[in-house]
Amino acid sequence: MFTFPVKVLTDDLVATQKPEPETEVDWVRRCQKGDRSCFRKLYQHYSPRVRSTLYQLCGSEALDDLVQEVFLRTWKGLPKLRQATQFSTWLYRISWNVATDRRRQFAQEYSQRERLTQALPVRPNAPDLMHLHYQEVVQQGLQQLSFEHRVVLVLHDLEDIPQKEIAQILSIPLGTVKSRLFHGRASLRQFLEQQGELL
Repeated sequence: MFTFPVKVLTDDLVATQKPEPETEVDWVRRCQKGDRSCFRKLYQHYSPRVRSTLYQLCGSEALDDLVQEVFLRTWKGLPKLRQATQFSTWLYRISWNVATDRRRQFAQEYSQRERLTQALPVRPNAPDLMHLHYQEVVQQGLQQLSFEHRVVLVLHDLEDIPQKEIAQILSIPLGTVKSRLFHGRASLRQFLEQQGELL
């Protein structure tokens, strides 16, 4: 009976196997070795979320600069990141730090009018106008909250980050996250009721 040598079968299997797809953890580890192409992948994956978070926390002024600052700090700090699996939590922590620095630096320049100014279409459809109006009212409501309550509400309700991870990002107890989320939602609901947006 004729049989193929084991090595031939093994070589055939190796040749037909597809390489495992890269994971986010692989990107992080390669970035830590200086691979800029993988950092570009991380940037493309995370920049929309970072941008959204910073917008909710700091408004639209200098938003591009803030996003760049987050990823500049990320690139510089990557060699010190010990657990690649914790990258997203670490990135949100950097975003929080950048937002906090921005708030301290420009506290006197914050203006509700500047943060909420948006150009309306010349002839908007009624549903679009209603949606835009509701978004503006919600944004106004968020600005009424304390920064501490706002950041928890934004990270949990808008960015879908679990409470436990928010506690890690902000370095606060889980119970504090739950409390701030509860009070932040209650305050926002009260504001929307006062504006006639909730029955």
